Amino acid sequence: MTYEPLSRRIKERLMSAAHTLRTADPSEYVGHLLEDSFAYPQGDPRYARNALTPGAAPLEPIFGAAQPRSLAFSMEPLGREANGSDRRDAASREMRRLVRGNFGREALHWFDGASEPHRGMTRSAALNYGAFFGSSFDGNGLQSATVSYESGPNRFGDVNPELARFIGPVMAAMPGLRPVFTTLVAGRDYGSQWVTFLLTNGIRVADLQAMLDELGLGQKLSQVLQVLGIALGGRFDLPSGSTLVAFGRGPVGVELELQIMLDAIPDVPHNFLQLLTMNLRERPRELVALERFLQAFTPEHDVWPGRFSMLGLRIGATGPPTISLFLRPVEFEISPAAAMVPDAFAPA
Repeated sequence: MTYEPLSRRIKERLMSAAHTLRTADPSEYVGHLLEDSFAYPQGDPRYARNALTPGAAPLEPIFGAAQPRSLAFSMEPLGREANGSDRRDAASREMRRLVRGNFGREALHWFDGASEPHRGMTRSAALNYGAFFGSSFDGNGLQSATVSYESGPNRFGDVNPELARFIGPVMAAMPGLRPVFTTLVAGRDYGSQWVTFLLTNGIRVADLQAMLDELGLGQKLSQVLQVLGIALGGRFDLPSGSTLVAFGRGPVGVELELQIMLDAIPDVPHNFLQLLTMNLRERPRELVALERFLQAFTPEHDVWPGRFSMLGLRIGATGPPTISLFLRPVEFEISPAAAMVPDAFAPA
């Protein structure tokens, strides 16, 4: 018996989403990586065992209010049998190919220098998932490519000096931060590096003040409180292990992003999305873009695209915080019953 690989369904969904969002078709750029990563049939329980979206095939579309006309997604490269070193190497190769082919030699030189410490063979034995890969597309083609390398404790020498000098003060201001990965983003006319931490302590949102002050963003706390307070139904505390904190340097200086893992919040309001969009009522362009995103990932015979796994809030020196949403598509979820039967299907 033959099986249709999930990659075929994913390509169809991304092509349909690209048509709805009026962007380039991602399959024309990363089709081979999708084929290598999703070779099992749809529903195969082996997909459920991954580090990006446990319980679902590891593909995560992302809505970003800062780039409302884009089609973006993250994925865990390669299949279940691959180890962390394989995924790290595959993500690095894909980044180099895309950066060289779309952004030129200068961008490739930057990426090679920034990624060299993470691509070294000396770290292979310590890797778990290795790396995640991401990409973003607009009407002109590839907008950016992203790799997130798995970090270990005390890996701060791998970041650029401008970013490294913030790490000590930030960790002192916010105890309980544990590094989880370092992200390199290559775009058409920029390159940036981000460091992401897991906040292992439970905190009140107001406790972020000291960390924001260290980054020169202290005046933004009231806006953060407003967005999170409304979206989470009046909750102003974040349980331990529910929050990722990432920071890097953008075009106008240091930026910080909070990523709230909604599955770790015990009482997310049933009307979460409606509450969240109240923060966008004065930004109709972003509301329209969100509606189009939901439409792009809703299967033909369903009424909803899936569930949101994470709420992102990016804070910079200028403008209000910008919202992002990470989607678990309903059509790529693995049923609990299937996940209990390992290797139930043969690869295509």
